[in-house]
Amino acid sequence: MASAGQWVAGARPRTLPAALSPVLVGTGAAAALGAAHAGRALLAAVVALALQVGVNYANDYSDGVRGTDADRVGPLRLTGSGAAPPRQVLRAALLSFGVAAVAGVALVALSGAWWLLVVGALAVVAAWTYTGGPRPYGYAGLGEVFVFLFFGLVAVLGTTYTQAGRLSGDALVGAVAVGSLACAILVANNLRDVPTDAVAGKRTLAVRLGEARTRTLYTALLVLPYLLLSVPARTTPFALLPLLTVPLAVAAVRVVRGGATGRDLVPVLGGTGQLELAYALLLAVALGLATLL
Repeated sequence: MASAGQWVAGARPRTLPAALSPVLVGTGAAAALGAAHAGRALLAAVVALALQVGVNYANDYSDGVRGTDADRVGPLRLTGSGAAPPRQVLRAALLSFGVAAVAGVALVALSGAWWLLVVGALAVVAAWTYTGGPRPYGYAGLGEVFVFLFFGLVAVLGTTYTQAGRLSGDALVGAVAVGSLACAILVANNLRDVPTDAVAGKRTLAVRLGEARTRTLYTALLVLPYLLLSVPARTTPFALLPLLTVPLAVAAVRVVRGGATGRDLVPVLGGTGQLELAYALLLAVALGLATLL
């Protein structure tokens, strides 16, 4: 039976900044519209975190029963390592999705945007079919596309809309920036797993591109969010606050571009997550401060 510590490790806490970051930026964009709402922001955070934990457990289960994690160098996988029976991991994933659904319904009820229920249902389906089902899109190299869509565009714009009832250019810029950084986390993860994924038949984008081009992609995904700051900076100098995170980006890129492989890439996942969270927090603060001018 898995210990509490192993269940926490199986939830992959290093990926959780990818869930919180869009909520921060979306709330900052709502604040810039004069409509930030702490209660709805909290519900959005619960939805995002529960979905992220759910997809992590779902991936653990699906990859484990497929045998993809038989020879893994990354963080603990409960199913693949035999630490927990597959049925228990599946139950944990479904419980997490259930929490996300309850919080999502509450958020939709408060905002009155009932059409978002369809978006939420699609998010759960996407979370499961990443590695689950007969034709998982994560095995076809489409993981980054869906991460950008759901942990970038949908999460940021949805957070803003449920608070402000409308969207803005700042929200869209923030969505693209956060989505890019969320994709970078997945790219780093898949770069680390290229050898084992290739053997297991998991054709991730990193496997398809090869290591050299994947390292270039990772770099581009970290550069793009800083280039996007030029858009909100036209109206407020506070928008440049996220530039304070450049040292974190440089440190991560040096490791990736330096040719790190296997376990040497594990710290990059945490570092990229910290970068995304710091960038999102500073951008949210910047957007909120813009309303004071």
